[in-house]
Amino acid sequence: MPRTLVLMFHPNPARSKANAALARAAATLPGVEVVDMQAACPGGLDLYRDGAAEAARLLAADRIVLQFPVQWYSTPPLLKAWQDAVLTRMFYIHYDAEGRHMEGTPLMIAATAGNLPAAYRPGGANMFGMNDLFAPLRATAHRCALQWAEPFILYRAGDLSPEQLEQAAAGYAEALARWIATPAHQAA
Repeated sequence: MPRTLVLMFHPNPARSKANAALARAAATLPGVEVVDMQAACPGGLDLYRDGAAEAARLLAADRIVLQFPVQWYSTPPLLKAWQDAVLTRMFYIHYDAEGRHMEGTPLMIAATAGNLPAAYRPGGANMFGMNDLFAPLRATAHRCALQWAEPFILYRAGDLSPEQLEQAAAGYAEALARWIATPAHQAA
């Protein structure tokens, strides 16, 4: 069974409703490990202090999910710090020992957004679609030779009733299960 690593980058997990619900749902799946990165790295990430442990965590996974709330059209600061510390180490400093071994790993983005889907399109309130907003992440995946999968996006994350949130979390678990069951070369 593939080992799937879900890295949740929420700046305040104790106040999260949507990301917490998604993480709980993902954790019910066999072979899925969910890591609250805020708890794992309370002081942030450092290339030299934390890079090796985080690289080892990634190399042990068959699939990777980056889960986060979209904040000001971007990722939370800890996710950017993680990219700087971990991916820089793996793909620029220790490429032969680390980065090369991660190439081909399927990558999925699971994001929560506060607005309606129609707001994330040309002419919408946010002017750009999620595909456009995720361009830096897609470029990073391309540079690291990771297989980009269709993102899971939960819109109106802060406005959902408990029942709607439970339904969305179940949909996330189903999407993850389908993705995990797909052979790696077809997972993108």
